[in-house]
Amino acid sequence: MARLADYFIVVGYDHEKPGSGAGLGKIIQRFPQKDWADTPFPQGIELFCQPSGWQLSRERKQPTFFVVVLTDIDSDRHYCSCLTFYEAEINLQGTKKEEIEGEVEVSALIQPAEVFAPKSLVLVSRLDYPEIFRACLGLIYTVYVDSLNVSLESLIANLCACLVPAAGGSQKLFSLGAGDRQLIQTPLHDSLPVTGTSVALLFQQLGIQNVLSLFCAVLTENKVLFHSASFQRLSDACRALESLMFPLKYSYPYIPILPAQLLEVLSSPTPFIIGVHSVFKTDIHELLDVIIADLDGGTIKIPECIHLSSLPEPLLHQTQAALSLVLHPDLEVADHAFPPPRTALSHSKMLDKEVRAVFLRLFAQLFQGYRSCLQLIRIHAEPVIHFHKTAFLGQRGLVENDFLTKVLNGMAFAGFVSERGPPYRSCDLFDELVAFEVERIKVEENNPLKVIKHVRELAEQLFKNENPNPHMAFLKVPRPTEGSHLRVHILPFPKINETRVQELIEEHFAKNQNAPPASRVEKKCVVPAGPPVVSIMDKVTTVFNSAQRLEVVRNCISFIFENKTLETEKTLPAALRALKGKAARQCLTDELGLHVQQNRAILDHQQFDYIIRMMNCTLQDCSSLEEYNIAAALLPLTSAFYRKLAPGVSQFAYTCVQDHPIWANQQFWETTFYNAVQEQVRSLYLSAKEDNHAPYLKQKDKLSDDQYQEKTAMDLAAEQLRVWPTLSKSAQQELVQCEESTVFSQAIHFANLMVNLLVPLDTSKNKLLRTSAPGDWESGSNSIVTNSIAGSVAESYDTESGFEDSENNDIANSVVRFITRFIDKVCTESGVTQDHIKSLHCMIPGIVAMHIETLEAVHRESRRLPPIQKPKILRPALLPGEEIVCEGLRVLLDPDGREEATGGLLGGPQLLPAEGALFLTTYRILFRGTPHDQLVGEQTVVRSFPIASITKEKKITMQNQLQQNMQDGLQITSASFQLIKVAFDEEVSPEVVEIFKKQLMKFRYPQSIFTTFAFAAGQTTPQIILPKQKEKNTSFRTFSKTIVKGAKRAGKMTIGRQYLLKKRTGTIVEERVNRPGWNEEDDISVSDESELPTSTTLKASEKSTMEQLVEKACFRDYQRLGLGTISGSSSRSKPEYFRITASNRMYSLCRSYPGLLVVPHTVQDSSLPRVARCYRHNRLPVVCWKNSRSSTLLLRSGGFHGKGVVGLFKSQNSPQSAPSSSLESSSSIEQEKYLQALLSAVSVYQKLSGNNTLTVRPALALSPGVWASLRSSTRLISSPTSFVDVGARLAGKDHSASFNNSTYLQNQLLKRQAALYIFGEKSQLRNFKLEFALNCEFVPVEFHDIRQVKASFKKLMRACVPSTIPTDSEVTFLKALEDSEWFPQLHRIMQLAVVVSEVLENGSSALVCLEEGWDITAQVTSLVQLLSDPFYRTLEGFRMLVEKEWLSFGHKFSQRSSLTLNCQGSGFTPVFLQFLDCVHQVHNQYPTEFEFNLYYLKFLAFHYVSNRFKTFLLDSDYERLEHGTLFDDKGDKHAKKGICIWECIDRMHKKSPIFFNYLYSPVEIEALKPNVNVSSLKKWDYYVEETLSAGPSYDWMMLAPKQLPSEDSELAGDTGPQSQRRTVWPCYDDVSCCQPDALTSLFSEIERLEHKLNQTPEKWQQLWERVTVDLKEEPRADRPQRHPSGSPGIVSTNLPSYQKRSLLHLPDSSAGQEHGASPAPSNGVDRRAATLYSQYTSKIDENRSFEGTLYKRGALLKGWKPRWFVLDITKHQLRYYDSGEDTSCKGHIDLAEVEMVVPAGPSMGAPKHTSDKAFFDLKTSKRVYNFCAQDGQSAQQWIDRIQSCISDA
Repeated sequence: MARLADYFIVVGYDHEKPGSGAGLGKIIQRFPQKDWADTPFPQGIELFCQPSGWQLSRERKQPTFFVVVLTDIDSDRHYCSCLTFYEAEINLQGTKKEEIEGEVEVSALIQPAEVFAPKSLVLVSRLDYPEIFRACLGLIYTVYVDSLNVSLESLIANLCACLVPAAGGSQKLFSLGAGDRQLIQTPLHDSLPVTGTSVALLFQQLGIQNVLSLFCAVLTENKVLFHSASFQRLSDACRALESLMFPLKYSYPYIPILPAQLLEVLSSPTPFIIGVHSVFKTDIHELLDVIIADLDGGTIKIPECIHLSSLPEPLLHQTQAALSLVLHPDLEVADHAFPPPRTALSHSKMLDKEVRAVFLRLFAQLFQGYRSCLQLIRIHAEPVIHFHKTAFLGQRGLVENDFLTKVLNGMAFAGFVSERGPPYRSCDLFDELVAFEVERIKVEENNPLKVIKHVRELAEQLFKNENPNPHMAFLKVPRPTEGSHLRVHILPFPKINETRVQELIEEHFAKNQNAPPASRVEKKCVVPAGPPVVSIMDKVTTVFNSAQRLEVVRNCISFIFENKTLETEKTLPAALRALKGKAARQCLTDELGLHVQQNRAILDHQQFDYIIRMMNCTLQDCSSLEEYNIAAALLPLTSAFYRKLAPGVSQFAYTCVQDHPIWANQQFWETTFYNAVQEQVRSLYLSAKEDNHAPYLKQKDKLSDDQYQEKTAMDLAAEQLRVWPTLSKSAQQELVQCEESTVFSQAIHFANLMVNLLVPLDTSKNKLLRTSAPGDWESGSNSIVTNSIAGSVAESYDTESGFEDSENNDIANSVVRFITRFIDKVCTESGVTQDHIKSLHCMIPGIVAMHIETLEAVHRESRRLPPIQKPKILRPALLPGEEIVCEGLRVLLDPDGREEATGGLLGGPQLLPAEGALFLTTYRILFRGTPHDQLVGEQTVVRSFPIASITKEKKITMQNQLQQNMQDGLQITSASFQLIKVAFDEEVSPEVVEIFKKQLMKFRYPQSIFTTFAFAAGQTTPQIILPKQKEKNTSFRTFSKTIVKGAKRAGKMTIGRQYLLKKRTGTIVEERVNRPGWNEEDDISVSDESELPTSTTLKASEKSTMEQLVEKACFRDYQRLGLGTISGSSSRSKPEYFRITASNRMYSLCRSYPGLLVVPHTVQDSSLPRVARCYRHNRLPVVCWKNSRSSTLLLRSGGFHGKGVVGLFKSQNSPQSAPSSSLESSSSIEQEKYLQALLSAVSVYQKLSGNNTLTVRPALALSPGVWASLRSSTRLISSPTSFVDVGARLAGKDHSASFNNSTYLQNQLLKRQAALYIFGEKSQLRNFKLEFALNCEFVPVEFHDIRQVKASFKKLMRACVPSTIPTDSEVTFLKALEDSEWFPQLHRIMQLAVVVSEVLENGSSALVCLEEGWDITAQVTSLVQLLSDPFYRTLEGFRMLVEKEWLSFGHKFSQRSSLTLNCQGSGFTPVFLQFLDCVHQVHNQYPTEFEFNLYYLKFLAFHYVSNRFKTFLLDSDYERLEHGTLFDDKGDKHAKKGICIWECIDRMHKKSPIFFNYLYSPVEIEALKPNVNVSSLKKWDYYVEETLSAGPSYDWMMLAPKQLPSEDSELAGDTGPQSQRRTVWPCYDDVSCCQPDALTSLFSEIERLEHKLNQTPEKWQQLWERVTVDLKEEPRADRPQRHPSGSPGIVSTNLPSYQKRSLLHLPDSSAGQEHGASPAPSNGVDRRAATLYSQYTSKIDENRSFEGTLYKRGALLKGWKPRWFVLDITKHQLRYYDSGEDTSCKGHIDLAEVEMVVPAGPSMGAPKHTSDKAFFDLKTSKRVYNFCAQDGQSAQQWIDRIQSCISDA
C-alpha cells in the first residue's frame, strides 16, 4: 500500500519580501510537519505553484488547477497538484481606507476589495492520479468557499492518511468526509504508462509529421521544449510524448512546467523535455540547439544545426500509414463516389490507446529479436547483461542507419537492457508483442484492414490496463457553487490547527496498522525469447550460387591439408574471391576448426602460407560491424595453427594476421569476451544440472539430452533466478564465487590472446603506436661511417643491448596500456573482485615481456626462411640511352579498372593482378612481372609509360588481392591512358617508397630541357661553356652577334635584355645535320638580293640567320603555296599581293610566331609592331595557307585586345614623349589600315579568280543552321529567307532552274558574299568595327575554353582507366564517355573547320582569331588545311602542317602538357591530342585519302607528351632558338643533340610500312566534308588499348629488330621448356604485330626470302610503287568495277554528291543512302562513287556507263585537250568533264543527235606518241567532233560502245 498524499501545503503571497518587480511566494502551512522517512519534503514548491511568477491581480480570477512534476535526487518523481485561487489583500485594503477618511462614510458596508493575491493549495504525491487530486483539492476549496459544516482539519488528516493499493487493477473507495465518494482505480501493470487522452490530444494539436519528428528527437537525445498558454496542456503534452517512448524510459531532465525563475535551465547541455508558458515565447527563441513545439499554434521549429535522424524505412512509412488510418479513417474513402456514412472516430480515450498501439508495434519491429543479442555475463547475485549492439545492427541490416545507432547508444536503451534483460521477471504487453507478434505485423503490413484490427486489439489491452473494471462505481464530489469565487465577502483561507491535524493523522495510522498489509507479490515468469534477429528489409540481393562458393572454399582447404599444391594454386584465387561472402567466411572457420586436434595443428611452410592467406582474406572485411563473430571464431584458430621453424621455435598463425584494424578495436574484444563468458557460464550450469540429475537422467530417453544441449544461457539463467530465493545463504555464496572465478579465468585467457595479436612479430614495427624504428637501417645514407655503425647495430640486434630494450619497452607499454584498459572495463562490469583485478594488472606486463622474448626467436628464424617462392624480379629491357634510376621495388600490380586483363566477364587469361617490380628509369616508369594466376604464369606483364606523361600520382592504401591485407600503394596516372596501380610488398620500406617518389618528381619536372630524356639520353650532360672563354666556333659567334644586333635594331629590348640574350645564346651550342629528304627544297635561294629595297636590306652577317630560317617548314610551305617571296621588288612578271616579311626574324615583333611571316604587300614592316599591339600576345593576322583552287586565303591571329586595354598595356613601353592616347589611336588606326590592306589584297585575289570559281559553283551554300550554331547574330545577310531559297535551289532542289536564271541568282549572291569572314569570339564583336570594312563579316563563334578541355580530359581518362571497376552498374563505360563531353568538343572543332573550309571553297577568305591564337585556332586552321589540301594528308605534308601550324606558330606544348616545373600547377590540357583525334575521325570517314595510317596518329599522340624527342619540347620557335634547338648547327661536335621525331618517322617509314596506309588512293580534289554529328564520331582505340606483353609499342617500333626486348632468352632460364602455344589477346599482345594484315606480312615474307637468297633487300616503297603502277596501267575497260576513281558526273550538275553536301544541309536525294552506306569502305572503293552508282544505274553490268580520258579537239585552230568522258546509257548522253575528279559537267553530246561514229586519220596538233589508229570522229546533226584515245584498242572500244548505244536507240 502507498500513501495517496505525502504532503498538503498552503502557499501564499509573501508580503515581507516583495522583490524587485516580481513578488515571491512563501509556505504558510504544511502537513504533516515532520518529513516522512521515505519521502523528503520537496524543495522549491513555492516557485512551481505560480510558474509565471507571483503577481497581485486587479480582479478576482477563476481558481486554476494543474500538476507539476518534480524529480528528486534519486530520480523519483513527485506529482504536485496545485489549486490556486485569489483572495482579497487585507493589508492593502486598510491603507485604502485611510486615504478615503476625509470623505463622508457612505454606509457601514465594507468597500469591495480592489487588489487580490493568489493562494495555492498543493498536494504532493508519488502517485500519478491527477483527477483524484483535482477532486480532493477541489473538495477542500469547496468546503472553504461555501463554508460547509465540515472541519478542514479532518479533511486534511483524512487525505494525508489515505492509503492506496499497489498496481494490479484493484479498486479502492474512500471518502474525505465531506459528503464525497471517491474511487481510485490502479492500472493492471505498473510498467505501462497511463495516458488518459493526452496522446490523442497531442496529435490533434501538432499533427502526425510533427509528433513523429518530436518522437525521433527524444529518442535520439535532442532537447525538446513545448510552449503553450495552458499549464495543464503542457503537462499533458510532456506525459504523452514520454508515454510514446514506452518500452524505453526517459532518463533526462523532465520538467513539464518550468517556472519563470528557472528559465536558465534551458541552456543546460543535457537533453531534456521541458514545457514553459507562452509568455516566455520571446525568451526562448535564441536557443540554438532546442527543438521548440508550439502546442497552441501546432508547429515545431527544428534549428538548422540539428540533423534529425528519422526512423529507418520501411518502418517510417508503415508508421505514418497506420497513424493516418487511426487518426483520419475517412481519408481512405474520401474519393469514393458513394462514401459510407461518416465513420466516427473512436472516443478520445480509445483513440489515445490506438495511437499508442501503433507506436508499440513500431518498437516491437525496431527491437525485433533483441533478446538474441543479449550477452549474459553473470546470473548471481544480480544478473549482469550486456547488449551486443554491433551484431544487432549488422543482422538488422542497419549498420548505416544513424537513427537506430543513436537509440542503441542512448541512455534510455541502456535502461531498457538492464530492466528487460533478465530472463526471469514480470512480463508485460511489450514482451509478448516483441516475442510473438512481429511476424504477424510483417505479414499484415500491406493490408490496412488487418493493420487496423491488430491496432484495435492492442488498444483494447492498453485501455483495459487503465480501466480494468468497466462498471465504474458512482463518484460523488461536491463542487463549489457557480460564481462563488466572485463573492465580495469571502474570508481569507483560515489558518488550520496543526496539532489537531497531526493527532488525527496519527490516529488513522494507528488504526491501519492492525489491518494486514495488502502488498501484492509480483508474478514473475520466464521472458519469452522470441525469434532471432532478422533483417529489416527483405533482402532481395541474390546470393548467387553460394553453395557452390562454399564448396570451392571447402575443396581448397581439403587440398591444402592433403598437400595437393597444384590443385590448391588453381582453386585458391577462386576461394579467396568467394571469401567476400559472409557464408563462405563462416564456412572457412568451421572447416579449419575440424582440422584442429587437442587445440593444436602443425603445418608445413607451404600449408601455413595458404592458411594464413585465407585467414587474412577473411579478416580483410571483418572490420565492418556485424562481422565480429567471424573474427571471434578465428581467434582460437590463430593460436592453434603453427609451423616449426627450428628445434624449439614454432611460429603461430597469429604472428601473420596482425595487420587488421579489428585487433585494435576495443569493442570487438569486449563483445568477444562477453560471448566467451556467456558460453562458460552456460556450461558451468549445464554441468551442474547434469551432476544433480545424473541418476534421474539415465532413466529418461535420449531426447532430453538433446534438449539440455539446446538450452541457451538465458534459459538456464531464468531457471537459476527462479530457484535463487529458495537457496541457502552458503549455496548462494558458492554460486557467486563459481561465476566470479569463471569470469576471472576468461579474463586471463583473453589477456593472453590479446598479447598474441597485439605484440608485433617484428617489434620494430609497432602497429598500435606507429613509432619510428631503427630497424630500417637500409634507408640510411651511403657514407661508410653510417654503414659501419648500421652493421654493428644490426649485429647487436639480437643481443641484450639497452638500445633495443628501450624500443621494446615502448611497444610493451602501449600493449600493456591497451590490455589494462580492457581488463579494467570488462572486469568491473562483470563484477570481478578488486583483488583479482589487481592480480591481473600485475600479470599483464610479465606476459607481454615473455611474449616479446619468444617472438624474438621466431622473428629471427622466420627471417632465415627462404622467402615463399616470390617470383624472380625480371629486369626490364631498356631503350638506347635509357638508364635505371631506382632499382625494382617488389610490388603487386592491380587491375586498373579495365576488365580485359582481369579475365573477368570477358573471359581470357587473368593477367592481372601480377607480381613483379616497379622500376624508374630516366625515361619511363615501368612495371615488369608475371601474372599471379598460375595458369597464365608463363607470360610476362609489362606496363610502362613515359615519366613526362604522368598527370597524377597519389598514395593509396589498397587491398593486396593475394596476401589479403591492406598495403600501402601508389597510383600513377599517365596521359598516355595508362594507369599503374601497385601495392608495395612488405619488404619495401616506406622510406624507399619516399625516395622513389622524390626521384619520380625530379624526373617528371626536369630543371631544364637539357635534362629531359630527349637530350640526356645516353650522354652525361656536357659542361656548359662560360661566355668568358674564347670560342673556336666562329660561325656560332657571328650568329649570336647577329641576334643581338637584330634585337638592337628592332629596338624592342632594353640593354639588360640584350645582355641576357647574349649570355644565354653564348652558352648554347648548336648543331646542324644534313637531313636527307629535305634537299629537294633547299635550293630555293633568297630571291633577288641585289634589288632589295633599303627597308629590308640584310647585312651579310644576317645571311646565316636567314638561310636557316628559309629552311624551316614554314617558308618551304609558303613557297609551295606561292604565297609571295621575301623580296619586296616589283620586277616580277605578275604582281604579288602578299610578301614574306623577315621582320620577325629576331622574334622582336611577336615572340610566339615564326621568323618569316606572310603579310599584305602594301604594309610596311615598320607599321607591323603597331598593328601587333592590337592583338593578344602581339599575334597579328598573317596568312598561313592559300587555297590553290579558289585562290582564297586562310589567316590566323590571336584575339583582338579591347580598345582601352591596348592603351593600358602598351603605355609603359611607349617612348615617354608620346602621350599614350595618341599611341593607342595610332595603333588602332594601323590595325584598320592593316585590315584594309588585307581586304584589298584578298578581294583582288577573289576578282582575279572569281569569274571561274563563282560562275559554276554555288556560292556559300551553307544552310543558315550552321551559322546559327556558330553565331547568334544573323548579320550575315539582310534577308535570310531569300538566301535559303537560293541555297536550296543551287543545291539542286530545283532541277528545272535554267542556266541563265541561276547565273542571275549567282550575281545576286555575289553582291552579298563577303570577301573575308572573321571567325572570332562573341566578346570581340563590340571591339570590331565594321564601318571601314563593308566587304568583311564577323562571325562570332562559341567554343570551349582551356579549362573545359582540361576537365573533359580528366573525365575521359577516368572513363578509359577508371582505376577501380565501378561498383555502380549504372556507370557504364559509354555513360562515362558521354559524361566526359569529349565528343561535343571534337564536334565543335570539326564543325568550325568544315565551315571555314567551305567558306574558302566558296570564294571567300577566312581569318580565325579565337582565344590567344594558339590552342583552338591552331586546331581549326590545321584541320581546315588538312580537309582542303591533299598534300597535308601525306606523310611529308602532315609533318609540314604540324611544324608550321603547331611548332612555328607557337602552340605551348610544354605548358599544355605541364612538362616543366613552372607550369606544374596548370594541369594537363591535351589540345594537340584533340586535334589528332579530329584527324582520326576524318581518317575513319575517308580511309582512302590519307597516306599515313592510324598508327601514325597514335605514335604522335604518345610521343608528343613522352619527352622522347626534342620536337615538342618548348613553347615557340623563339624558345627553341634561345635553347639552341631550333637549327641544328653542323659545326660543333659537343652540342647536345636531341632526337627529332620527324627524322625518326622518316627512318622507320623507309624501313617498313608501319605508318603507311595501303588504302591510300587519293581521288578527292575538293575539300573533304566529314560528317561531324556526334553520332558519327567514333571512340579512338588509342584511349583504351594497351599492350601488356612489352609495354606500349610506340617505344619499341623505332628500334632495329635486334634491339627489341628478347623475352625468350630471359625466361628460358627460369621456366624450362617454352611452350609453342601462342594466344593473341587484345590487351596483352600487339595485335598488329602478331596478326599483321596481309600486305605487311607479304612484305616481311619477301624480305625474309631476300635475306635467304642473300640479296640486298629492296626498299618496300619501291616495291609497292611498282605494284601499284602495274595496277594503274592495266586496260581501263574493267576499271570501274575494280577501282573507279569515281565520276559523279552521271548525275545532273546541280545535284551535290555525298561529300559535296554542305555541313548541315542534307539534300533529300542522298540523305537516305548516306545512312545506308557502309561507314568505311574497306576495299578502297570510294564511297561517293559507290553511293551514286547505286542510285542512278540499274544493277546489270551491261548497262553500266563507259568512261575514260579522250583528247578532244576544240573548234578549228584550237589545240587538243584531254577531257574525261562518260558514256551514260540511262540518260543517253556522252558527257565530258575537266578531269575524273570533277563533279560539274562541262558539256554533253546528246546521243539522239549522233548520226555516225567512224575511225579517222591523224591530224595536226594531235598529242605526241599516239598511234594512228587512236583517232575517231563523231558526227552529229550540228557538227563533227574529233576525238583521240590513248591507243587503237581503246579507240575501237569507244566506237563499239557508242555504236551499240545508237543502235539500241
